[in-house]
Amino acid sequence: MKKTTVLTVDDSRTIRNMLLMTLSGAGYDTLQAEDGVHGLEVLGGSAPDVIITDINMPRMDGFGFIENVRSSEQHRGIPILVLTTESDAEKKDRARQAGATGWIVKPFDPDKLLNAIQRVTA
Repeated sequence: MKKTTVLTVDDSRTIRNMLLMTLSGAGYDTLQAEDGVHGLEVLGGSAPDVIITDINMPRMDGFGFIENVRSSEQHRGIPILVLTTESDAEKKDRARQAGATGWIVKPFDPDKLLNAIQRVTA
């Protein structure tokens, strides 16, 4: 059985490391990118089952990244979870409109994160 692959897009090395430990520990393959531009580059050569992205990043923010993924024929069906310190309703709406599947606030609870991934990949 193929392992579920998760692409994490976050400019914080600490968060990327926490995600990597949580996801690897749960048996997921993990791809990582430092911002939206890098995320699209990584996505170009892969087919993750789920994407977890931050909103506030240099070069291309999470909104731009989500819109780019959703405009791609090949990747538009991939569930996208937003992982951010933001809890503003307006930003949540904007992320939903861009195509986000779910929203998780940092600092994240590993169990909640894994449950969210299971929900969107089931």
